[in-house]
Amino acid sequence: MLDNASTHKTPSIHRWLLVHPRFTFHFTPTSSSWLNLVERWFAELTTKKLQRSAHRNIKELTADLDAWVAGWNENPKPFVWHKTADQILDSLKKYLTNI
Repeated sequence: MLDNASTHKTPSIHRWLLVHPRFTFHFTPTSSSWLNLVERWFAELTTKKLQRSAHRNIKELTADLDAWVAGWNENPKPFVWHKTADQILDSLKKYLTNI
């Protein structure tokens, strides 16, 4: 799953996809900031589980992931935006004036 950036649509990426047909790109819709929270969840999975794990085969990896997700679901911790929309837009406006 990729964001809608045009870099994923370049000729070199299209050539790579032709050579690797088992991969399919799925693009997120424009203005889908809620998916940032999905990315954040996968970052949690990576830092809290995968970086500290070793698996000898796919079966072990799958079982470990299933157990981690089950544990997460037993005690979920929602991700919360810490900035208001106005703060984010102000930050973006400052950034755009500096580039």
